[in-house]
Amino acid sequence: MTDAAPPVFDVRFETTAGDFVVRARREWAPHGVDRFHDLVEDGFYDGTRFFRVVDGFVAQFGLSGDPARNERWRRRSIPDDPVVTHNDRGTVTFAMAGPDTRTTQLFINLVDNRRLDTMGFAPIGEVVEGMDVVDRLHSGYGEGAPRGEGPDQSRIHAEGNAYLDREYPELDHVRSAVVVDEG
Repeated sequence: MTDAAPPVFDVRFETTAGDFVVRARREWAPHGVDRFHDLVEDGFYDGTRFFRVVDGFVAQFGLSGDPARNERWRRRSIPDDPVVTHNDRGTVTFAMAGPDTRTTQLFINLVDNRRLDTMGFAPIGEVVEGMDVVDRLHSGYGEGAPRGEGPDQSRIHAEGNAYLDREYPELDHVRSAVVVDEG
């Protein structure tokens, strides 16, 4: 993959709810932004579902609909970045399950979530167009299993979009994600 992403670049996400644009800023989180750029260039996010949309919290995505593709990335974690900006509404951040566990999953903060700053969640960019689209993403399933009625991430890893389409048909998804401006 690439050595380093551009200092700033925009990615247009075409989704079933409409389009939005994320501006990635390498100065905020170099490891995370490099990974994001690689994943977008690889087409990884195309077809992914917004599998965890919790009103008043986050919209999360970034597990491939292809289990084999998830497996290829599952153990390719990146080091943590220091938190240099806040998890404010519209910022985009890698999900993690502890130190140095970031791989492919991202979330968009639907509200100011500054409490996540102290937990090590380093934003990589921000939605600069289409936050109204993000606000419209289907949130009817809520929190994921086992805490809620939403999709089980282990089943997404193992079964991909077949599982999600069968049991969670109303989830919005990314049709395509492409770099549209490397400034």
